[in-house]
Amino acid sequence: MFTENANRIFDRAIGEYHRWDDVDRPIENPFEQGTIDRLLYHKNWIDTVQWHLEDIIRDPQIDPAAALGIKRRIDRSNQERTDMVEYIDSYLMDKYRDVHPAADARLNTETPAWAIDRLSILALKIYHMERETERGDDAHRDACRRKLAVLLEQRADLSRAIEELIEDIEAGRKYMKTYKQMKMYNDPALNPVLYARKK
Repeated sequence: MFTENANRIFDRAIGEYHRWDDVDRPIENPFEQGTIDRLLYHKNWIDTVQWHLEDIIRDPQIDPAAALGIKRRIDRSNQERTDMVEYIDSYLMDKYRDVHPAADARLNTETPAWAIDRLSILALKIYHMERETERGDDAHRDACRRKLAVLLEQRADLSRAIEELIEDIEAGRKYMKTYKQMKMYNDPALNPVLYARKK
């Protein structure tokens, strides 16, 4: 199953990141160039680094200049994350290019890759909630176990929904349509603060 493989790859990327727990450590992608596995690993590595940058920037004692640098890094990371989603969708569009949708085929609310994006984030939530079940007092651990159970149920439901979407695309019951995401805040031609500086 696609999602079983994706979840396994996400867990591997998260585990390998936490061997060092260093937001500056370069990615060492173990999968072959041009494969969906390589894209999935890279996608989750971006998400994992960004997760920890989001933690760091919330330190109340952080130096404001350092916080600004991290905020700009998070902006770049968000763009990379979006790019990776589009690469995954492009891979799937190419994979199913010979499928002819039925006349009554429907469009899904999101592409498979945007659902996979949520699955990647869920893997991070599950990893970190599991860590929380191992620390603190009994009340904290019990509360985190309950939250973990919900996250695991959510992953099972989302995985099933993605599988059904892929099955529908393969059978021509649904079709894919992608839009290039336009991150306006990163674009000097679209962000009014940036293009005002050119005047």
